[in-house]
Amino acid sequence: MLVAACGGGDKDKSSASKSSSSTVLTAGESLPAGCKRVQDPGDRRNEANQTRPRGRITSTTATVQMQTNCGAFTITLAVKDAPKTSASFAALVKRGFYDRLTIHRVSNDPKGGPFVIQGGDPLGSGLGGPGYSVRERPPGDLKYTKYTVAMAKTQSEPAGTSGSQFFVVTADDAGLPPDYAVIGKVTDGQDAVDRIAKVPANGNEEPIVPIVISKATLDGTLSSGT
Repeated sequence: MLVAACGGGDKDKSSASKSSSSTVLTAGESLPAGCKRVQDPGDRRNEANQTRPRGRITSTTATVQMQTNCGAFTITLAVKDAPKTSASFAALVKRGFYDRLTIHRVSNDPKGGPFVIQGGDPLGSGLGGPGYSVRERPPGDLKYTKYTVAMAKTQSEPAGTSGSQFFVVTADDAGLPPDYAVIGKVTDGQDAVDRIAKVPANGNEEPIVPIVISKATLDGTLSSGT
């Protein structure tokens, strides 16, 4: 079961006692073709006190492109099916929140196959978030199939709770219960997602080299209150 901090409340922030990152740039480690080595940007804990967005996406469609050192991928947001969650995510993108954050988790299933990649934590440790949370429970029949993008949460939080941490499913079907708020699907750059999923990780599912979101860009219109 996927259990990950969304970092919405003070409890998560106060428990983030890890250093900025435990990722180590290891010389000689092999990276997937198409990935390049970059410096770890460190934590951005000053970003962890965002005001909750009040705006809504007014476009009928909206996308977010994420540039990483393993390539770019584009998320088509679930504007109709998850208006609150996708608007919060889009507002953080528009604010530059995700710029220079990391993909801090590369997780495989127990059989060794791909499971999810996860990012969006200003602490880079899996314990941080934006300082607020929203809640929008997904439909009961939701399946987390390959390239679905959803929001992470702690096990104790109600279904559909989210902060800033997101995950992209890299398994054919993650087999998760419908507890994680959906924000959309990767509709372009799936090869970049696949490369990230192949980056070696340590026993704590931390990539052994930094995977950095250099820039996240929103293509869509938000109402005032972002």
